Amino acid sequence: MMKKTLILSIATALILSAATITFNEAPKEFKRVMPQGDKNVVLSFYDAIKEAKESVVNISTKKRVKTPNFAGSPFFNDPFFRQFFGPLFKDRIPKDRIQRSLGSGVIISQDGYIVTNNHVINDADEITVTIPGSDKEYKAKIIGKDPLTDIAVIKIDAKNLKPIKLGDSSKLKTGDIVFAIGNPFAVGETVTQGIVSGLNRSNVGINTYENFIQTDAAINPGNSGGALVDSRGALVGINSAIITRSGGNNGIGFAIPVNMMKDVVKKLVEKGKIERGYLGVIIEDLKGSLKEVYKHKYGAVIVDVAKDSAAQKAGLKRGDLILEVDDKKVDDANELKTLIGSKAPGEKVKIKYERNKKVYTTIVTLKQRPESSKESVESETYGLELKNLDDNTRRLYNIPKDIEGVLVTEVTPESKAEKAGFKRGDIIEAIEDMDIKNIDDFKKAIKKYKGPKRVYINRQGYPLILVLK
Repeated sequence: MMKKTLILSIATALILSAATITFNEAPKEFKRVMPQGDKNVVLSFYDAIKEAKESVVNISTKKRVKTPNFAGSPFFNDPFFRQFFGPLFKDRIPKDRIQRSLGSGVIISQDGYIVTNNHVINDADEITVTIPGSDKEYKAKIIGKDPLTDIAVIKIDAKNLKPIKLGDSSKLKTGDIVFAIGNPFAVGETVTQGIVSGLNRSNVGINTYENFIQTDAAINPGNSGGALVDSRGALVGINSAIITRSGGNNGIGFAIPVNMMKDVVKKLVEKGKIERGYLGVIIEDLKGSLKEVYKHKYGAVIVDVAKDSAAQKAGLKRGDLILEVDDKKVDDANELKTLIGSKAPGEKVKIKYERNKKVYTTIVTLKQRPESSKESVESETYGLELKNLDDNTRRLYNIPKDIEGVLVTEVTPESKAEKAGFKRGDIIEAIEDMDIKNIDDFKKAIKKYKGPKRVYINRQGYPLILVLK
């Protein structure tokens, strides 16, 4: 018996030792060479990008920020109060202040059309442009802006400018060398080099319509609206945003592809605004266990259908998996959103979808995308626009996971919220004795507590209390 056991053990050991792995080794022998093999050659992309540099402008904006109206306070008109602080108190009341910001832009026509980011010029009272090689300042007017893609077009009264050459962002490959041109930190025209780190980046949480080029070329505050060019000097993207914990460059920057920019700019110049088709559905990607429910392994799943929407009228239902729009394959939810957004209101589109593992086709007449389709409770929050704290938002604004609440993304000028002291970036954690974890909680608290209410906020790590009336 022991002999059989010994033989079996030896056989098992031989079987186990027979397992092996072969590595794909790089050649052991190689040589190092100087580029071009000439020690007297300086490697440079100067000639490739010198024309592109002449097409990138500096943009400065001014915005008047109103201070609270102290003159309307009952204390201001109290005789004792005025006597205590003296007759010059009125002159010491803070006046409206001027908020200044800087950015970049790209010349796209000889007669003065310039493309930039919407967030660079949004709400500006005055826009000033300086072109490379000149100290002359030009006053710019807004031609059109599209917050959903963060693209804006402005125009200056100038002739014979040098428009940049446009490339084709659909031909970019990961690893391509690119250059970011702009005016970071107001130090002056700056060029930084990197590579294309990724393509078709979506769900970043920056814009509604996202299809970003990711790059490690240094993009810093002031670069927004500037050019991302390839090694020929052709424009491939408009620098837009960074992911950062420090406020500076961490090697993860995003640019809006030039092909998307061209489509938006053309419509802004021709009409002054963007009119987008609208399905009226809430969608999500086909992922995880959802893939087991459907025959196809790609597409966008309908989670909800709005009442009287274009989708409902065409017969689409919750649970349908959209596969194609006008014979174009839909890989995920972001692609469906982009395809529908590129269509005009009233346009008829053919949608192929899967329902109960069978494929159907329907014709949808798109409606106009409503202005209030973004996640906002503006009308119910006294001038606040809010956003839930999802993973993308936390990463973008460097918000720790132990902080719960809703993020203030915009405060309407002269609104009740502005007068109460709210600012962009505030995190609302509680209202009276009710904790706020999402926008629905906020809505409930607003309805529950009538009259003045104490709002507890977190501002850059410091707890504050404001009163919303």
